[in-house]
Order: sequence, then C-alpha cells, then structure tokens
Amino acid sequence: MKKAITMLLVLSLTLGLLALPAGAEENADAVRMVRALGILVGDEAGDLNLDSHVTRAEFSKMLTAASPYKDAVGGAGGYSLFKDVKQDHWAVEYIKVSVEQGWFMGYMDGTFRPNQTITLEEAATVSLRLLGYTAADLAGSYPAAQLSKFNALGLHTGFSAAQGQKMTRRDCAHLFYNLMAAQTKAGMVYAQSLGYQLDSTGHVDYASLVQSNTKGPFTLKSGGIADSLPFSAQGATVYRGGAAASLSDARPYDVYYYNQNLRTVWIYSNRVTGTYTAAAPSATAPSTVTVAGIQYPIETSGAAYQLSTQGSFQVGDTVTLLLGMNGGVADVCAAEEAASVFYGVVREAKNQTVTAADGSVTASKAVRILCTDGVERTFDAAAGSYTAGTVVQVDYSAKTPVIRLSGQKLSGKVNAAGTRLGDYTLAAGVEILDTDQYGNAVRVFPRRLAGVSLASQNVLFAARNAQDEITHLILRDATADTASYGYITAAQELAMGDQLMSSYTCLMQGQEVPLGGSGVLYGASAGGAMIVYRDGKLETLRNLSSVKLTSLTATTASASGRQYTISEAAQVYIKKGSDYFLTTVTAVSGGDYTLTGWYDSFGHPAGGLIRVLIAESK
Repeated sequence: MKKAITMLLVLSLTLGLLALPAGAEENADAVRMVRALGILVGDEAGDLNLDSHVTRAEFSKMLTAASPYKDAVGGAGGYSLFKDVKQDHWAVEYIKVSVEQGWFMGYMDGTFRPNQTITLEEAATVSLRLLGYTAADLAGSYPAAQLSKFNALGLHTGFSAAQGQKMTRRDCAHLFYNLMAAQTKAGMVYAQSLGYQLDSTGHVDYASLVQSNTKGPFTLKSGGIADSLPFSAQGATVYRGGAAASLSDARPYDVYYYNQNLRTVWIYSNRVTGTYTAAAPSATAPSTVTVAGIQYPIETSGAAYQLSTQGSFQVGDTVTLLLGMNGGVADVCAAEEAASVFYGVVREAKNQTVTAADGSVTASKAVRILCTDGVERTFDAAAGSYTAGTVVQVDYSAKTPVIRLSGQKLSGKVNAAGTRLGDYTLAAGVEILDTDQYGNAVRVFPRRLAGVSLASQNVLFAARNAQDEITHLILRDATADTASYGYITAAQELAMGDQLMSSYTCLMQGQEVPLGGSGVLYGASAGGAMIVYRDGKLETLRNLSSVKLTSLTATTASASGRQYTISEAAQVYIKKGSDYFLTTVTAVSGGDYTLTGWYDSFGHPAGGLIRVLIAESK
C-alpha cells in the first residue's frame, strides 16, 4: 500500500513545515534527517529534548536504528548479558545487538552501566566500530587514535563536544547525520550499505526517505485516527488537504497516511461520486477507472479488487471514489455510504451515457464542482442544465443529489476580526468561496474580508448551523481574486471595416503569454492587466489602475497619503530597458527603485489590491 509521496509534500517538510523544538533551527538538516531515519525519537509530546544528555542504553538504541538491524529489534523481553540489565529492561534487546555485533563492550565487573552518560570518545569508538574499523586500523592509543580517525572521517562536523564531555541528543543528531555520509572501512558510503539513496551532497536523500517510511493510504471508517497510529497522537504534526490541522478535523471516509519517525499525519478528503462507466485495461484487472466521465488511476490493490469483476462494484453502479495524496483511487464505497453535504460552484458539466452489463443505457451529467473547502470534486447529476457559475448543493443521501441553490437576502459588514458578517457569527472553520459569473472561483479565508461591507448581490448563498452561525458562504465578485493578473508589454489592435484583430504580449509569473485573437478588441494597452477566462478561453482583458508609490513594506504600499494592500500573489518585476525580471517585494523595497503599483479598481468590495508592481532603478 506504500505509494510515492508528492513533491509538494516533500518540499513542505524540507522548508520547515515540520515543527522542530526551540533551539533546533541551526541544526535543521541534521535533526530532521536523523529523526526521519528513526534514530532520534521524541517523547510522547513529540519533544526531541535536544539538550538532554545521552546514556549508554539510549546510544545503543540509536546505534541499532542506524544499523542493518533497525527493523529486527524490539524492546524489552530478551535475555540479559549483564547483571545490571535485567530481562525486562527497556533497552535489553538494543544492548544485546550492540554487544554481539562488537560495537559496544561491557565492563570487567560484568556490568554494562546502561544509565551512565556516554562521552565523546566512547561515542567515537562505538561509531567507528559500526563503520567496520577496529583498533588494528588505528595508529596510536585510546582515545587519541579513535578521535583522530573520528575527525578524519568528518564525524565531528557540526558539534563541539570535546574529549571527556558528555554527549547531548543534539550532538548525536550531528554524529549520526555525518555517519550516514561517511566511508566504511570497505570504502562504501555507509548509508548506501543500508540501502538508502543519496542526494547530490552525499547525504541520505530526504525525499526518498520520507517516501519509504510513509505508511498508507488508510481509510477512516469510524472513530478517530489516533487509535490506529503506532505512536502517541499528542504533539503529532497533522495536515488536512495540505493545510495545518488536528486529528479532530478528520471525517469518516477521509484517506490518511502517517510517518512514525516524523510523527506526522496527512489527511485527504478528495472524493468523486458518480456513475462507474469504464475500467482499463480490463474490468478483470483494472489499473484505471472512469467515474462521472473522468479517468482516475487506481492507487491500491484493495480498490482495484473492489472495482474488478470479482468485486462489489460493476459498470453502471453509482460509487464514491476516495482519492489519495497523488489523486489516485485509494478506496471505493457506495455513494450513499460516504454521503456528505457539499456546497460549491459549477466549473464544468458534461453529458454522458452509460451502458450497464444488462445492456441498459443511462444518461447523466458529470458536474465538476469547486466546493467551499477549496477541493474540486466531480459528481454525477440528473440530466439538466448546470452552467458554469451555478451555485449548487450536493447530497447523495437525497433523492436529487445535485440541486441548484437560490440566492440569499444577506448583507452586512465583516468585522475587523473576521468573525462576524452583519448580524451573524462566522462559525469556526467557516468555508468561503468567491466566484464570478463564468465559474471561476477561489477559496477565501475570513481575515481576507475583514472590514469589508458586502451587499446582497455579493452574497449568493449562506448555510447556517443550529446555532445560527454561518458555516458555508458563497460570494459573487467580492474580492477580484478569481481573475488572473499580468503585465502587458506589447499591444496591437486593428479595426478595418468588419475585420477586428487584437494581439497582446502579457507577462504572467515571468512568462510571456500571447493573448487576443480575431473578431474582438479588448481595448487594453501596455501596463498591468486583469485577465478573465471563460471555459478556458479569454473573456475579458482590462487594464488595472496605476499609482506611483512612495513607500513599500512586505504587505502594504503607500502613495499620496493612501495605503494599498499588496496581494499575496502580486507579481513584482524589475524593468531594465525593455526587459522585465521577476523578483520579490523584499528585493525592491530598499529605496533604490522608482515603484509603480497596478491595482484593481472595478468596484469589488474587497478589491483594490496591488496585483502587479514594476520597479525601475532611480
């Protein structure tokens, strides 16, 4: 069931979304890597206690986790080799392996002294033995010979413990990080001898490591996820749909993965409900399945069996596909079994017919909907008209699963805290979409609307709970965030009789994009622009308003006493001659540039943000 982890997930961990204890920032690479390897394990709260000293028993466990025996050793329950390590000692198995492999040695009095803190020279000696070196390979006497070789192999890089000093968990993180990249006596990188892949720096490749140690997918059928984890949920890092969350946010039929070493859980709620129309390459052994007119790869053998001729679901059935982190089918169930209520806006609708095994033909419509939680889902609906931009509710426990929603007579101002809209409280976790008439939509968070007055025409739908709090909110033209933005560098328009032709070159995220065509003039000129698409085709192209800026911060800009908010997605370009170079707000905020901001001024209540910023050297 183990599947490749997405690059987005790997990057999020690499960039620091996985929280580390205070004081560990300067050791991030070593600590993260050794933690991911399972060598450094936190307490029940997830705290790595990096400043704590390490005992001989604890070091024997780290050694085992960094050895070929990492998956073959448990905890207590083995037989004792030493009079001060009883059979029920938590580290008896780790100590046994460490001694039998010749890494550790006991004392002449028959003791191991498991609670004695390990010193640098002891850790160095044991580490060299793990790499295959013996006293015969070293020149000189203990501990100078051991420390000399230890340093020559780079094992002391990144920490400063000296001879006679006690090793901390932070020191051990660096030691084992270095050890993985060190040469064994046989001349092989140690990590490779254990089967790990290396990156370009010669260290264990973090992406492949996270991938190999991540378990899943699993489906939450009832109860909670915490009971199924092999580690304490206290202090665990949790993501749901890519955003930070808690385990209590999980819902029945969510798909989840976990990494025990990282104490991290990833939860996904992507679902597709519709008619099962085809399987490929065959229904006997399917690797892909088509539901609601869209083909999906099958991610697990369990889902493949359920969708095969021997499984529970056949062509013509209405099913719900539960999608995993890579968008493949992790599990499948009957539509009514995982019934949930969704609200959203139609992006696209396609007619389809399905021929069942008995030859009967069913006509239906596959409706692609962006739901208020920001997840795009496809549902099977009754034949009818579902044009882009239509606001709908989806409930497969109802007789008609997809229904249009009528408008709401609701208006008011969102308070400065983003917790109320007019007379109504916004529920914790309220889901908000802003849409336009063409089906373009974007998820909005309450703080984005703080201080904004919404008219009734801006509020298409609001769902409220038993406490009369707004739980789901669908807006129309509230933020101007549904559009795309760019900077037109060249514009040509031609009108000769009935012939109309327009051609524009527009920078979008640093790339030149051709816009325009025959039969239409958009009236746009060089400068910042709002671009709106309809069904993937250019619908409108409008120039933004410009302003010469006098000051700039990371989030705001000022001009003539007026302050502007800079969009989080703002495009910033340094202009040199006729060339434009994509950069960041920070890079141009030092006062060395003349700045021009381009903002939307089309009447959106939460609009007026700077979308494009052009910087020219003074």
